[in-house]
Amino acid sequence: MNHSEIPHSDLQLWHQIRPYFQVDLLQWFDIQARDLPWRRTKDPYRIWLSEMMLQQTRVDQAMPYYHAFLEAFPTVFDLAKAPLDAVLKRWEGLGYYARARNLHKAAKQIIANHNGIFPKTAEEALALPGIGPYSAAAILSIAYQVPLAVLDGNVMRVLARVLAFEEDIRLPQNRKTLWIWATRLLPTEYPGRFNEAIMELGATVCTPAKPDCRACPLQPACSAYRNNQQSALPCVSKKPKIPHYHIAIGLVVNNRGEYLISRRPDDGLLGGLWEFPGGKQEPNESLEETCKRELQEEMGIEVGITEKVALVKHAYTHFKITLHAFLCTLGRGTPVSANGQPFRWVMEDELEHFAFPKANIKVIEALRNRKSKPTLFDETN
Repeated sequence: MNHSEIPHSDLQLWHQIRPYFQVDLLQWFDIQARDLPWRRTKDPYRIWLSEMMLQQTRVDQAMPYYHAFLEAFPTVFDLAKAPLDAVLKRWEGLGYYARARNLHKAAKQIIANHNGIFPKTAEEALALPGIGPYSAAAILSIAYQVPLAVLDGNVMRVLARVLAFEEDIRLPQNRKTLWIWATRLLPTEYPGRFNEAIMELGATVCTPAKPDCRACPLQPACSAYRNNQQSALPCVSKKPKIPHYHIAIGLVVNNRGEYLISRRPDDGLLGGLWEFPGGKQEPNESLEETCKRELQEEMGIEVGITEKVALVKHAYTHFKITLHAFLCTLGRGTPVSANGQPFRWVMEDELEHFAFPKANIKVIEALRNRKSKPTLFDETN
């Protein structure tokens, strides 16, 4: 952004803080940046993959998945031709599976429309499944040095503290204000390095709690530091209370010792993954009644419950569940999926070949190691 485009009211502040962002921050990054595998490459495919994995996922959690995914699909061509089930299996346990489905869809589009090369313009990148303004700016700036500013939680926190920005950053108009400042401060010569540096600073130094201000290259420019407002900024409105649901599922076994699993619809939460059939508990209904009712409604079968195998507490972004898993014997009826989704009868040792949601993986673990009491897994802490 040309300084002539900056309002006069902000021009003095811009002049004061710009050297710290465009010189000191980058010098700090050269010395302190973590050695991450996606920083050793300019391959847009690998940078794109890392950005998708790092959405809603910590670096230490994403790292093994990144290596395993590239081992299975080393190029965008390998990803595009792979079955979706194979892609989801490599993503299993990482969560937010729409990311994997969108990667797969986008890979096919990149092969079909861009000769296997991630597009170099924001307009073309934004047309790909799963690519929004943040990810487009991150990928294009890092891979191709396109001058686009990123704005994620780390960047907003850094800017809010430096600028003493006291508005609620959950509100779109306030996010836009911070994005404008990120754009003003972006150096056109090395935008990718700058974007990585400011995100790294937020992730490792300007952290939500107890920021290490002594190690921060922006400390001389930081209004929050001068006014001792680090703990008060950024301003974030409280999230609404997260609802909690009890879910009952049936591990239905037939007389051959096979278990019934069904595939979730591709669109929606956990799309494309396999699961044990079941659903939400209704008011004034026991969990055993829930299990039987859901299996009747979903698969058209009647079952007998023999034991409770596991209880899994799991948190998603907008709700929490307690998953109750019951071992069931097949009674009357032949399974028919009510929503037309695929289902399979599989042996216990075959379950590992299918991609399951994380809570179901814990159920499978309990199934293999079941004792006299149900196994409890609490992943909400």
